[in-house]
Amino acid sequence: MRKTKPLSLLPPAFETWFAERGWEPRTHQLAMIDKARHHRDALLIAPTGAGKTLAGFLPSLVDLAERPKRAKRLHTLYVSPLKALAVDVSRNLERPIAEMNLAITHETRTGDTPAARRQRQRINPPDILLTTPEQVALLLASREAQLLFADLQRVIFDEVHALAPNKRGDLLALDLARLRTIAPHVSVAGLSATVADPESLQAWLSCCGSGRPQADILRFSGGPPPKITIHEHSLNRLPWSGHTARWAYDGVYDAIKSHRMTLVFVNTRSQAEMVFQGLWELNEDSLAIALHHGSLDVGQRRRVEAAMAAGRLQAVVATSTLDLGIDWGDIDLVIHIGAPKGASRLAQRIGRANHRLDEPSKALLVPANRFEVLECRAAVEAVAAGLQDAATAREGGLDVLAQHIWGVACGGPFHPDDLYKEVRTAAPYAALPRQDFDRLVDFVATGGYALKSYERFARLKALPDGRLRLTHPRLAQLYRLNVGTIIESDTIKVRLVGRLARRAKASTSVARGGRVLGNIEEYFIEQLVAGDTFVFAGEILRFEAMAAGEALVTRSASPDAKIPTYAGGRFPLSTSLAAGVRKLVADPGTWSALPEPVQEWLGLQRDKSVLPGQDDLLVEIFPRQSRHYLVCYPFEGRLAHQTLGVLLTRRLERAGARPLGFVASDYALAIWMLGDVGDKLSSGRLSLSTLFDQDMLGDDLDAWLDESSVMRRTFHHCAMISGLVERRHIGEEKTGRQMSISTGLIYDVLRSHQPDHILLKAARADAATGLLDIRRLGDMLARVRERIVLKILPQVSPLAVPILLDIGRESVAGVSAADVLGQAAARLVEDATR
Repeated sequence: MRKTKPLSLLPPAFETWFAERGWEPRTHQLAMIDKARHHRDALLIAPTGAGKTLAGFLPSLVDLAERPKRAKRLHTLYVSPLKALAVDVSRNLERPIAEMNLAITHETRTGDTPAARRQRQRINPPDILLTTPEQVALLLASREAQLLFADLQRVIFDEVHALAPNKRGDLLALDLARLRTIAPHVSVAGLSATVADPESLQAWLSCCGSGRPQADILRFSGGPPPKITIHEHSLNRLPWSGHTARWAYDGVYDAIKSHRMTLVFVNTRSQAEMVFQGLWELNEDSLAIALHHGSLDVGQRRRVEAAMAAGRLQAVVATSTLDLGIDWGDIDLVIHIGAPKGASRLAQRIGRANHRLDEPSKALLVPANRFEVLECRAAVEAVAAGLQDAATAREGGLDVLAQHIWGVACGGPFHPDDLYKEVRTAAPYAALPRQDFDRLVDFVATGGYALKSYERFARLKALPDGRLRLTHPRLAQLYRLNVGTIIESDTIKVRLVGRLARRAKASTSVARGGRVLGNIEEYFIEQLVAGDTFVFAGEILRFEAMAAGEALVTRSASPDAKIPTYAGGRFPLSTSLAAGVRKLVADPGTWSALPEPVQEWLGLQRDKSVLPGQDDLLVEIFPRQSRHYLVCYPFEGRLAHQTLGVLLTRRLERAGARPLGFVASDYALAIWMLGDVGDKLSSGRLSLSTLFDQDMLGDDLDAWLDESSVMRRTFHHCAMISGLVERRHIGEEKTGRQMSISTGLIYDVLRSHQPDHILLKAARADAATGLLDIRRLGDMLARVRERIVLKILPQVSPLAVPILLDIGRESVAGVSAADVLGQAAARLVEDATR
C-alpha cells in the first residue's frame, strides 16, 4: 500500500521490524501515530485484517520505546468488551515487543486474574494494561486511582461499537470522564470494523462541553468484498416456520468437511446445543467439531479457543461469544445458521474468516424458514452495499449513574458540583438535568424519601465543606462485589458425576465430585425431575439430583432429550434489514434472486390475498376452526410486535371482539379471538385507523404497565445496577428468588409512597427502550398512518401460515415435534392454497 505519511514517524527499530517481515506500514497506522503525537483523539474504522489493533497500539509502543528511564507508571489502558479478547490481544502484542527487544511491560486484568496480581497492579502497574469495562470501574473506585492514572497517556477502546450503545457503554463513558479529570492530557482511540453512525461513536469518545476538539474519524477501506451465498441444498425441504434449520444439517456438514476450518454461528445458546448435536449425529468422518457459548465452563471455552488457535479443530459451533475481533487461526469459512438479524452483525461475523486483507472472506447463510430466506437475501444485499445498522444514540441510564456515584465515593470524598460538571462531559449524560443528578445523589446517600428511615440505605455522609463520603469502609467492598451492568439470569452449576449403581424402579445413586460443565438457568433446572434428560455442553445428560446447590448429572443416550431454554439471547431484527425484507416482499421484480419455493410462496400470497407495500401495513382477517384471526405484518421485530399485541388485544377487548391470545415473530403478529372482527370492521363499528392509532402508546400503555410484571422485572434489574439491592454480599450470595422478593417489596413501597422516585423513572425508561421497544413501535405506527391495507379473507393466507404455526409451538416437544409441526404445516398450506 502506498504511504501518505513520512516513514520518519516510526523509529529505526520499528522501520526495520516492518521491513524484515516484508510489510509496509499502512496509512491508517501512521495516521494514528500522528494523531497521538498531536494529542488528538481518534476513531479508526477499518476492516478486519487491516491491522486495526496494531494501529491502536503503535503510538504507545513508539512513545514507550523513545521515553527516557523514569518511575513506573501506567502509560496505556486497553479496554475490550471480552475477557478472551484482552487475553488474545496481549498474546499478539508480545510478538512485536519481543522481536524489537523493547523494554515494555504489559499485563491483562480480568475477573480471572488472581487477586494478588490485581492488588499489585494498583500499586505497581505495567506500562500497558489490557482489561475490561468492569475492571476499569473497579480501578477507579480504589483509593490508589489518582496515583495509578495520574500519568496515563492513552486509552484504547477495541470494538468500540460493541461497548458504546448500551448500559455497559454508559458506565464506561462515565469512567472515561473520570479518567480525563485525573489525567487531562490523555488521548483516546476507538477501534471498530463495523460502524453505521460514526458521528455517534465520535461523540461518545469525545469530551462533551469541555472545549476539547471532537475525536477525528479515520476511515480505511480495502480488500475485496466477502463472498456470501445462501444455502439452497434440498430446498424442497425448506420449512414454512421454525428456527432449528435441521433441514440443512447435512449440507452444513458437507461444507465443514470441504474446508480447513469453519466457524458456525448461531443466534442463541439453545440453537448452539441443537446444531452441535445435529452435526455429531452426521459426523461419520470423526471431524474435530467443538462447541462454544457463554454458559459453558470457562475452562472448557478456553480449551476450545486454544485448540482453534492451534488449528486442531475443523469446526466450532458458537454464539456471540466469538463475535468480536479474536484471531482464531486459519478460518476459511463462516456459516451462519438462522437469519443474522442485522447487517453489522453479519459483517462482524464474516470478518472472523480469513484475516488477510487481500483475499475475500467466505460465508454461507442457512435460513431456518421462508421468512428467514428473505432476511438473509436482504442481509446479503446490505453487506454488498456496505450498509450498516445504525445504533440510535441513547441517554445514559440513571441506574448506571447511581452506581458510578457510589464508585466515586469509594475512591474518596467528592463534591456534587464538581462531579455533576464531570458527568456532563460524558456523551450519554451531556443533557442530564441537575435535578435528576441531585435526586440520584440523594438516592445513593439515603435511598430517597420513602427509604431514608432505613439505615441499610444510608451510604453517604456530608462533610462540613459540602463533600460527601462513604458512611462505612465496608461499602467499598460491597461495591466491588456488585460492580457492573450485566445482569445475568440466576444459574445452577451443572456437574458431571459418575453413576455408582442403579436399581430397578429406584433412584440412582451418584458419586460426588466430577467435572463442572457450565451453568444453566435456574428456572430450567427447577422443571426437571430425576431421570429427565437434556442436552448441554455438547452431551446428552441425565438429571440425577440437586446437591449443595449444584445439578448432578450423568451421561445418557436418550433420544428424547430436552433442549435448555435461556433467558434473553434473541437478537432484535434491525430496522435496516426489516426495511430490506419489506422491499423484497413488495417488489416481484426482485424475486428472481430468491429460491423457487419462496418465489412460489410469495406468488401464492399475491394471488390469494395481497402483497404488503414497502411502507404499508397489511392487516388480514380470516376465520379458522371456530375462531377469528387478525394477522398483520409490520416487520419491526419481536419486541415491538409483542408490545403491539398487548395493546391491540386491550383495544379489541373493549370493542367486544373477545380476544383469546396472540403470538409475535420478527415479521408478523397474529391475534385470535371469538368475535368476528371482520364484521365489525366491515360495518364501521370498528376502524383500523382507531385500532392502530399512536395514542395506544399513551393511556393504554400506562394502564398495562401498571398491571403487568414488566415494570417489576425492569425495576428488579435497575435496583441491582444502581446498588439499591446487592446481588452479592460479603461472605454470602442471595438466590434469584430472594432478590425478586426483596426488590418486589421495595417496588411496592415506592409506588405507594414515592411514585416519582428516581429509580421508578429509570425503570420506566428502560422498559420503553428495552423490553417494549416503544420508539420503534411508535415510528412504525407513524409510518403506516393512512397506509393500512385491510384484506378480509375466507381462509388463512400463504403469508400467515408461518405465524400460525408458531401458535402453541412451546407445547410441542420430544422426538415427534417435527412430525407434529409438519402435519400442522401441511394442513395450513392446504387451506391457504385451495
